Amino acid sequence: MKQFLLVYNPLSGDAYFKYKLDEVVQQFQRRGCLVTPVRTERKEDTNSLVLLAKEISADGIIISGGDGTVHEVMNAMLELSIDVPVGIIPSGTSNDFATYLKLSRDLKQCAEVIARGEVRDVDIGMVNNKYFINVASAGLLTGVAHTADTLLKNTLGKVAYYLKGIEELPSFRALPMKITADGQVLEDDVFLFLVMNSGVVGSFPNLVPNAAIDDGKLDLLIVNRCRLPELMRLFICLLTGNHLNQKNVTYIQAREITIESPEDLDSDLDGELGPKLPLKIMAVSHRIRVFCSRSNAAK
Repeated sequence: MKQFLLVYNPLSGDAYFKYKLDEVVQQFQRRGCLVTPVRTERKEDTNSLVLLAKEISADGIIISGGDGTVHEVMNAMLELSIDVPVGIIPSGTSNDFATYLKLSRDLKQCAEVIARGEVRDVDIGMVNNKYFINVASAGLLTGVAHTADTLLKNTLGKVAYYLKGIEELPSFRALPMKITADGQVLEDDVFLFLVMNSGVVGSFPNLVPNAAIDDGKLDLLIVNRCRLPELMRLFICLLTGNHLNQKNVTYIQAREITIESPEDLDSDLDGELGPKLPLKIMAVSHRIRVFCSRSNAAK
C-alpha cells in the first residue's frame, strides 16, 4: 500500500477542505493508498511537519491549499532535501500553478492522478536563498495578497484581490530599476515585473503563452512607466491576451536575472512575502517532481 503525507491549510480558499478529510481518506483507500493528514498552523512548524514524510517513508507529499501553501511546503522540502513526488489538491484562493498543470479541484480526480503515479519533472526558480514554484514579482499590486482581508478572501475569492487592487490605484507609481537578464541590461522606471515559471499568474491563463515549466528558462514580463489611461488600457489587454504587443511591456526569456533598485522594496514569491531587492534569480531545471497527467498538462 502506498503511503502519502497530506499537508493541508485549514484556512485556504473557502476554508472548507478540512470538512472533506473523510472523503479524501476514502478516495485514496479505494485506490490502495494510505494518507496521513497534518494541518499547517504556523509557518515555523512546516519543516517539522514535512519531516514526517521521512518518518513514515512516504511515497509522496500531497499538498492541499493555494499557491502560498504549495510554496511553503516546497521550500521546506528543498531545505530538508526531501526528494519525493508532490501531489496538489487545489483548494486555495489562488491556484495558478495547479491551473497551469490542469489539475482538477475534484477530490476523486485528484486521488486518481496521484494514485496512478505518473509524474512530471518541473523547473523551479531560486531567489537569493529562497525558491518559488510559479512567480516572483515586485511593484504594482504585488502586495495585494498580503493586505487583503482573510475573511474577504475566503468569501469572495479572487474578487477580493481585485477590489484591493482598485483601492490602491491612487498610490501607484513607477520605481527605478536595473534589470539584467542573461547579460541584457534594462534600466527604466517600472510599475511591475513578473518572473514566471508557468504562464498563469493572477488567474490570467495566457499571460505568457510560450512559458513552459520544464524548459530551464524563466519568463520575465516588465510593465514600464506609462500614464494612468495607458495603464488601464494595458490591463484590458491582459484580459484579451494582447498585452505582449504593447509598447510599455517588455518580455524576455532568461536563465539568470538580477533586479536592483534604490528603493526599499519587498518582493513577492507565489503570493508570499519574499526578500527585499536586490534579487538574484535563477532557473533550476527539473528540480521537483509533480504528480500530474502529462497528456493533460500544459506544454
